Amino acid sequence: MRVAIGADHAGYELKEQLKQVIADRGHSVIDLGTDSTESVDYPDFSAAVGRAVVAGRADRGIVVCGSGAGAAIAANKLDGIRCAQAADTYTAHQAVEHDDVNVLALAARVTGIALAEEIVHSYLGARFVNEERFVRRLNKVLELERARR
Repeated sequence: MRVAIGADHAGYELKEQLKQVIADRGHSVIDLGTDSTESVDYPDFSAAVGRAVVAGRADRGIVVCGSGAGAAIAANKLDGIRCAQAADTYTAHQAVEHDDVNVLALAARVTGIALAEEIVHSYLGARFVNEERFVRRLNKVLELERARR
């Protein structure tokens, strides 16, 4: 799987650690920045990750900021992106299985590396459950996206 990852300054160190974890599990990593702990704006990196997913350059994305909230909000502004913030493994896999999430948001100032690794593993290992109830709900979400244009 091709995984795009991006972070602001608060998420830089966690992003760097997760890149190796992702690669060690056999995935390709597309690092879209930032490259230091110097202050930058999270929407720029959420947009870069989201655009890579929408364009098909990446299969999934991961965005990291201090709380995970801002990165998730910014990513969700892009048509075709369904981003969920996850602080636990259940949410990480369930969001993919039931909601077809394609970008994961993580909170670097809240989530330690060991838990972040488990969350990423759950997220990347999950697949959308193509059952009628989940497809119906996803179609309603996609209709909301179309209606906001």
